[in-house]
Amino acid sequence: MKLKVITSNPGKVAEYQRSFADLGIEMEHYRLPYDEVQTSDLEEVVQKGMDEIIRKGVRDFIIDDSGLFVDALKGFPGVWSAYAQKTIGNQGILKLMEGVEDRGAEFRCCIGCDIDGRRIVVMGRCRGFIIEKEQGDGGFGFDPIFSPDGKLTFAEIPIEEKNTMSHRGNAVKLLIEELKK
Repeated sequence: MKLKVITSNPGKVAEYQRSFADLGIEMEHYRLPYDEVQTSDLEEVVQKGMDEIIRKGVRDFIIDDSGLFVDALKGFPGVWSAYAQKTIGNQGILKLMEGVEDRGAEFRCCIGCDIDGRRIVVMGRCRGFIIEKEQGDGGFGFDPIFSPDGKLTFAEIPIEEKNTMSHRGNAVKLLIEELKK
């Protein structure tokens, strides 16, 4: 069995390949642009993306969308995380959080999978905190300001360890459980 990973990020393909190797599922990097609906709901973005991809005649694929949802910012940046990262970056989020006591946040990752005509959609989450200043030089995006335990940030945690607790890692675990059924 082979699944197309529809993404512009080749690193994601390798990450999925490691996760699904034991199931005998091979991952293929597949570039296919599709519209991401503008909504505040990750699952809706993924569902509508899947609909469009299937209308284009593509089957047996994986897509995902993720975001950082900050409690005190009423879920911002959420589904607009990539845009927020490009425009205001980590420093912009930290500026918005100055003087804010409630530092709770959650990374979420929604994965949609079409396999043998079956549609599976799962949501992985990782609760944590926005720290006061950037820490660490690993990871990417908001990793230097997000800490799952209030001690180390995702940018300070080795990637293999991060994958055991991250939103994407949790979503992958849920997808594997569904595929095994």
